[in-house]
Amino acid sequence: MAGSQDSELSSVVVSGLPVDRGEEVLTTQALDFVATLHRRFEPRRRELLALRKERRARIAAEGTLGFLPETAAVRTGKWKVAEAPRALQDRRVEITGPTDRKMTINALNSGARVWLADFEDATAPTWYNVIEGQLNLIDAFERRIDFTSPQGKAYTLRPDAELATVVVRPRGWHLDEAHLLVDGQPLAGAFLDFGLYFFHNAARLIARGPEDPNSGPYFYLPKTESHLEARLWNDVFTFAQEALGIPHGTIRATVLIETITAAFEMDEILYELREHAAGLNAGRWDYLFSIIKNLRDAGEQYILPDRNSVGMTSPFMRAYARLLVQTCHRRGAHAIGGMAAFIPSRRDAAVNAAAMEKVTADKEREAGNGFDGSWVAHPDLVPICRTSFDAVLGDRPNQKDVIPDGVVTGEQLLDIAGAGGDCTAAGLHNAVQVGVRYIEAWLRGLGAVAIFNMMEDAATAEISRSQIWQWIYNGVVLDDGTKVTPDLVRRLVATELAELRTELGAEAYAAGHWEQAAELFEQVALAQEFVDFLTLPGYALLH
Repeated sequence: MAGSQDSELSSVVVSGLPVDRGEEVLTTQALDFVATLHRRFEPRRRELLALRKERRARIAAEGTLGFLPETAAVRTGKWKVAEAPRALQDRRVEITGPTDRKMTINALNSGARVWLADFEDATAPTWYNVIEGQLNLIDAFERRIDFTSPQGKAYTLRPDAELATVVVRPRGWHLDEAHLLVDGQPLAGAFLDFGLYFFHNAARLIARGPEDPNSGPYFYLPKTESHLEARLWNDVFTFAQEALGIPHGTIRATVLIETITAAFEMDEILYELREHAAGLNAGRWDYLFSIIKNLRDAGEQYILPDRNSVGMTSPFMRAYARLLVQTCHRRGAHAIGGMAAFIPSRRDAAVNAAAMEKVTADKEREAGNGFDGSWVAHPDLVPICRTSFDAVLGDRPNQKDVIPDGVVTGEQLLDIAGAGGDCTAAGLHNAVQVGVRYIEAWLRGLGAVAIFNMMEDAATAEISRSQIWQWIYNGVVLDDGTKVTPDLVRRLVATELAELRTELGAEAYAAGHWEQAAELFEQVALAQEFVDFLTLPGYALLH
């Protein structure tokens, strides 16, 4: 939708291409609301992004990080977060996915307790995807959503089924929305995603009453790096509720602990959001990416082995999970486990059996370690996750009374070397394959992509390219005796493109974005200066 809105201060200009029914979302009142968020909070967002760079410079200089001495009183205090609303008391199985029309219907019908409706890593932020996603959520709440595939298969909401509770994940603080300018500046993607959803749905959801699973505006907060960033979100929530006449504390937010810096501030993050906090989530893939990003040049003790060999049983990941459960349950918050990303194969029963066994073991371990629920990426995995948590929870909605023993130290959180494992030629090859294939799909507007029977999102591409950067920077020698160099990676990328050309055929290959994807992958994996997020240079290539 092209156009502008004049205000007494300046203007709001929407430059994105028209989206069918987009005017239902981009109303004058909604645009005024998100513009107000920008004018009030954009300076602090910019300050916090600058603080990220300062902190990273300190980590580089000191080679480590730790718990903050200035917030020790928060960690030792006796406070708790507000009690969870009825809709968020039982979160034993959550499904994640983008807000396209088919996924919206499938997720709500899946039998999961919660659907993470994702405007972040599982969505390529084209203007169409962003606006259509908002429309889809409104249509779903009004139960008027349907979808017919090109093959003629129809999808509708089950008329008598209890739908999953929607928890929206807006974009992180670092991402701009180039298609909407306020006073000549791009609006933060976070302000747009949160603002449009809250403006259009908060009152609608509250009116449903506490018995309805979708009875309030709930959010997942991604890429948080400090309690100061959580404080900004809390101030946004407080202002937004007051501005629209919504009772204070109606918003509830679950924070993804997917950065190593946030792992040292879990108490502080919950404290800042304590009147709006619902819990913390163990975002394992982005967490590994953050470890590499922050400690990439701090010495060989921080070199991560093949990403596929680092699971939640690795000592430093066990420490991270234990601290998360301890922190949440001491504070009365939910602890939500990580992603089971396997996509069932319709053709290979052996692949399915092996993968389902791993998923079951993963979910049973999380339930046994005190988590209150966990994530899956595919509806077929919902029963596995539910069964694993049913066995521990029974009729209880959660297990907040379970607080794991022991003190988790900073040394344990940073014991990357204790993971063991190797840096292998196969792992390097897989990182190139997954990185290039994901980026190509992302450039076509797809944020959640099935690759080698796994549902991958931007976090997977981030860890793939950052691991390559770290291996090159540290002169890693692989298990076959080969040193990782930029030239080696370029050869692997060229080989991957040649194989894809053969696999897809010349016409299908030419219809894709393979050369562009390879160029972007090499840019973020091989650049001398580490690129903070691949989506930053990638965003300029989207439409």
